[in-house]
Amino acid sequence: MKEELNINRVLVTGAAGFIGWRTAGLLLEHGFQVTGIDNLNDYYDVRLKNYRLSDLKKHEGFSFHEVDIEEMEPLRKAFEEAAPDAVINLAARAGVRYSLVDPHVYLRTNTGGTLNLLELMRANDVKKIATASTSSLYAGQPLPFTEDLAVNTPISPYAATKKAAEAMSYTYHHLFGLDVSVLRYFTVYGPAGRPDMSPFRFTKWIDEGTPIELFGDGSQSRDFTHVDDIAEGTIRALKPLGYEIINLGGGQKPYSIRHMIGKIENLLGKKAVINEKPFHKADMMETWADITKAKELLGWEPKIGFDEGFEATVRWHTDNRDWIRDIKV
Repeated sequence: MKEELNINRVLVTGAAGFIGWRTAGLLLEHGFQVTGIDNLNDYYDVRLKNYRLSDLKKHEGFSFHEVDIEEMEPLRKAFEEAAPDAVINLAARAGVRYSLVDPHVYLRTNTGGTLNLLELMRANDVKKIATASTSSLYAGQPLPFTEDLAVNTPISPYAATKKAAEAMSYTYHHLFGLDVSVLRYFTVYGPAGRPDMSPFRFTKWIDEGTPIELFGDGSQSRDFTHVDDIAEGTIRALKPLGYEIINLGGGQKPYSIRHMIGKIENLLGKKAVINEKPFHKADMMETWADITKAKELLGWEPKIGFDEGFEATVRWHTDNRDWIRDIKV
């Protein structure tokens, strides 16, 4: 993969995050030099971020800067020291519901932080960026979601800030010739995932006998995509493309939240206690990616199916339950 891309040094923002960790790890396995950036904020328990970061630090080709992409001058120093051939931007304020609580920080990081990176790329003649966007932009669109759909009606501040980052990235492609791959991710899950997402939370709650907080009746469905597949697609998107928006999703008919709960119950050998709450207005009923473009442009399609992926996810939980027990979800 490294020889095909003709790239050696990659800057990965959000390297201690869930997707950033696996993407940086896969880059290192393929022989790239990786500089990781992360501000290690406490949106969720920092122990998870330190767990991922300690895994990356085992690799000789990895260096790390504790920097916030919102802060231009520290970011500039780290960027110039890294001297990257390409950037993978995975630093973001994630989570649809919390974006209603503090929309300002989402705008500062997801949009303003992206702008800082684009400016540093322009100033340092770095041409390639692969940047994370979201399937949340497709709210209200017909299934399966294709990249040419109009996505002008975001239903959360999170989605709106990601849309703004996509638009800003296009501007820098148009004005300054930056080569941009915008990757719209679909419900990423896997070992050491985010504790605010249902695979982590539900596994923990079912294992501990704590009632699940289920918004809606569980019929809403998601195009679950394993983090290792996402990492591979993200790296493949470092190839020259001009400006492209590309879905990275499971590509099969989505699974309901109830189906996921049943899978976790079977793997743990325990029954869930479910506390149903009203459906959240900022949530989507269904996501489903058309991944034709990813197949054609990147030669990518997911390799890890739902059953295999959740077996690995739950196994990681049981192997680490002693310290996971103290993590708040």
